[in-house]
Amino acid sequence: MQRADLDWKNLGFTYRKTDFNIRYTWKDGVWNDGVVSSDEIIPMHMAATCLHYGQQAFEGLKAYEQQNGDVVVFRDNENALRMNRSCDKIYMPTIPVEMFQDAVNRVIDANKKYIPPFGTGATLYIRPLVIGTGARIGVRPADEYMFIVMVTPVGPYFKEGFKPVDLVVEESFDRAAPNGVGDVKVGGNYAAGLRGSFKAKAQGYTEALYLDAREKKYLDESGPANFFGITKDKQYVTPQSNSVLPSITNMSLIQLADDMGLNPVRRAVPVEEIFEFIDAGCCGTAAVITPVSSIAYRDRKAVYSTDGQPGEYCTRLYNQLVNIQLGIEPDKHGWIRKIPL
Repeated sequence: MQRADLDWKNLGFTYRKTDFNIRYTWKDGVWNDGVVSSDEIIPMHMAATCLHYGQQAFEGLKAYEQQNGDVVVFRDNENALRMNRSCDKIYMPTIPVEMFQDAVNRVIDANKKYIPPFGTGATLYIRPLVIGTGARIGVRPADEYMFIVMVTPVGPYFKEGFKPVDLVVEESFDRAAPNGVGDVKVGGNYAAGLRGSFKAKAQGYTEALYLDAREKKYLDESGPANFFGITKDKQYVTPQSNSVLPSITNMSLIQLADDMGLNPVRRAVPVEEIFEFIDAGCCGTAAVITPVSSIAYRDRKAVYSTDGQPGEYCTRLYNQLVNIQLGIEPDKHGWIRKIPL
């Protein structure tokens, strides 16, 4: 396979121009067949609903070159289903799963020279996006939409790679409201999280860990990622909350934790329980797992790593998931889909 001339082992997690994206238009109640475009710019009416009323949803997934040379994606059917839940919640047309997967196939094939080689630690990041493009001044859904899939080669989400980070519990700001849209992947959630994230960084931490907005007693999630902890009796615990995005990575880790005998459970997690965990991590598509070194809460700190190394359970789960994605270990759960190139 011909490759782009890139320093694959030293890519950051940032946008790099590739050759093509694919764009579908919804009009008069139907999606068209999609057009492959080399343009990075979207011509848009200034009264488009995505600009004024937040009719916008997106996804994130990755393509990998496996050990045997196959190019695959991981559970992209779940990304399609989650995107449709987002679209439903903010009154946008849904994307048929077959159309979503075909778009992923087409955009990867059109940009195959940007697929990072196996063993470099880099991946091809895939960003599907649905936006309301129809003009509206009153608050109501658009009459036209665009579904776009773009790709860009990326390195690790954090420059340090698989290294522990420090979190701080955020009590002043809320990321999402109960019964709001915190459980879907819309841009407003990430804009709402910027205050807490920048505040945490200004205080010397990597990211904020949010509490539930109603009672301020239970863990929700950490900025752009789900949170999990390992209890002293070796159980994988992750917050149950209708303000948290259902992470496909977390869903997968729950299955792997069950395979390992960690008896995973989703439940309300009181914030004080951070002092009882023996290991903890954040998880999502971008970083897979980000081990947590410590969590500061008021005048106390829960510490999980004192030597700068990730904990035992974060390491085991991370290695297991990444090895499945890269074809080093068998895909027992049918999560991998080969891309026809």
